[in-house]
Amino acid sequence: MVSTRRAIDWAFRSRETGRITIAQFPNAALWIFLATVVARRLVGPDGTGRLLVDIAGFGSLSWWALDEIIRGVNPWRRLLGVGGLVSVALGISSLLN
Repeated sequence: MVSTRRAIDWAFRSRETGRITIAQFPNAALWIFLATVVARRLVGPDGTGRLLVDIAGFGSLSWWALDEIIRGVNPWRRLLGVGGLVSVALGISSLLN
């Protein structure tokens, strides 16, 4: 049976540094996404401005998520990327309905 420590090491230990990595300082894609979260509060709920903010938000979150899936330093970071892509898919789906 796998010990809890081994499971935590496998999931959270960086394959690059050997340190436990749960979160990292945001990269450019995540900063852009966070800016779109703020911008959504500044633009109305409808119209071209909102559509452009939503597109920028979905695009930047997709960029971040794919980067985490491809280059994530551990399985936890890759799983966060998958969660980001699921969030994008759900968001786009809600816009289309």
